[in-house]
Amino acid sequence: MDDEAMIARGRGAMTGGAPPERSRGRLADEVYDTLLGQLMSLRIEPGSRVTIDVLARELGVSQTPIRDALNRMEAEGLVVRVPHAGYRIPPQITRHRFEDMLEIRLLLEPAAARRSAERASSEQVVGLQRMLEEMAELEGGSGRMAYGAFGLRDAAFHDLIALSAGNQVIREALARLHTHVHLFRLLHDTQVTHLAMAEHEEVLAAIAARDPDAAAYAMRRHILLSGERFRRLFDEAKDADGMAVKA
Repeated sequence: MDDEAMIARGRGAMTGGAPPERSRGRLADEVYDTLLGQLMSLRIEPGSRVTIDVLARELGVSQTPIRDALNRMEAEGLVVRVPHAGYRIPPQITRHRFEDMLEIRLLLEPAAARRSAERASSEQVVGLQRMLEEMAELEGGSGRMAYGAFGLRDAAFHDLIALSAGNQVIREALARLHTHVHLFRLLHDTQVTHLAMAEHEEVLAAIAARDPDAAAYAMRRHILLSGERFRRLFDEAKDADGMAVKA
């Protein structure tokens, strides 16, 4: 599967739907999804510059949807506008920011999973299962683009749980964090996808069984384990800095 196909698998992630057909009304959204996938896969590296005309040539579209997509990403903190020089991709999140995000997720996502077990429609449960099936197909993919596409589906899975919980405030708060964008930019590790799949399956099983306590527990466990997987990166970076100073 080529790079564009990988990104296409992640398009429409927040709705859990199939990739939309290319149309004038959806073009800016498609560009946004494509750029988001490139951010998560590190095809666009942290700290690098992006310009509207270059992106327009690469994606084969006019500058208008590029500009609209970048304006949206700027509002969400995913890119930074540089006066007279286009846009810049911000650096990776700090350890402090990571811990703050983890704390918020532990407050909100188990509650959302609990409510999802109580309120999710049959169609939403089927949608969650479909997402896991698509993620399982992507899990075996190689390269950063497959990893980024997996991350988009990971984000969609969590978003649909929040949606099915019926609390729009929780859903919006989690969306503004862009947790999965920042975390998947930190690490490219296929073991992460394998472990996340097993944990997602536990969450979905509890929701499908209409067991609120089990759903909340499974989600909390998933977030804690995910936190440990990514936390080691900061520990390793700190150890490396300490060795450099001693040298």
